[in-house]
Amino acid sequence: MKISGFTFVRNADKYYFPIKASICSILPLVDEFIIALGKGDAGDQTRQIIESIGSPKIKLFDRVWDQQKFTAGTVFKEETNFALQQCTGDWCFYIQADELAHEQDHTAIRKACADQLNNQAVQGFLFNYNHFWGDYDHVLRSHAWYRQEIRIVRNGIDVQSIKDAQSFRIGGTNKLHVKPIDASIYHYGWVRPPSIMQSKKKEQEEIYWGSDSKDTTFKKTGIPFNYGALGRLPKFKGTHPKVLDNWRTKIDWQEQLNQGKNQALKREMFKHERIKDRTLSFIENNLFGGKTVFGYSNWTIVK
Repeated sequence: MKISGFTFVRNADKYYFPIKASICSILPLVDEFIIALGKGDAGDQTRQIIESIGSPKIKLFDRVWDQQKFTAGTVFKEETNFALQQCTGDWCFYIQADELAHEQDHTAIRKACADQLNNQAVQGFLFNYNHFWGDYDHVLRSHAWYRQEIRIVRNGIDVQSIKDAQSFRIGGTNKLHVKPIDASIYHYGWVRPPSIMQSKKKEQEEIYWGSDSKDTTFKKTGIPFNYGALGRLPKFKGTHPKVLDNWRTKIDWQEQLNQGKNQALKREMFKHERIKDRTLSFIENNLFGGKTVFGYSNWTIVK
């Protein structure tokens, strides 16, 4: 059995992506790691960061992002598909640059891949998600945020990334038949210094809506991102992947965070902050054991 890892990235240092820890979090599981390395801004250190890992498993492919695809996050899908097409493994493990797997789940992941290797009915594996918000101590358990997602897919069956590279479908249209796996993805895309988070949101807006977008929410400069009242969010009670230990020590923006429960946003609410979603989240978390009611589902479960 051969497993490929794959991802895409650029400007990792500029936008505070833990790319080194992300790669290292699944490197012991894979036989090769494919990276579509986008051309970054002047001074981008992403290549040097990745090369410092020193693993012969890593294969870098230089890429230039097509600005014609800077709408609806299409460029993310295209770069993900490029990386996937370079994979030679039986299974392909997708990990985004702000995501990590935990070493405590490696055994379960490897076993699942081995057990289902010859079962063509299984086209991928579904992971649970921990979405961190503001710091490493708070997670989002919200109806507005996906609680599961496909992160391992079978190779050679025309699996394609869809939309903004969140998930996958066969031929880009048909849902994958997947097995849930007792493992989690740790998502740190919303754990950045507030000033960098603001810059990242501005770039993201341009990639989704184009550089001429009339939405000025994130076009203001010099205004730190407001994470809101972290005291309203559940505390994370588990452990983080060990490969993130050094990265986590870099946190230096605690004084900029609101650890209380009183909101002082001065911005539009995110979905998870709105009464409707907070109510649905309470019901899901307390009455349905965390199961999403009428929520996001981009797969068919194999019994």
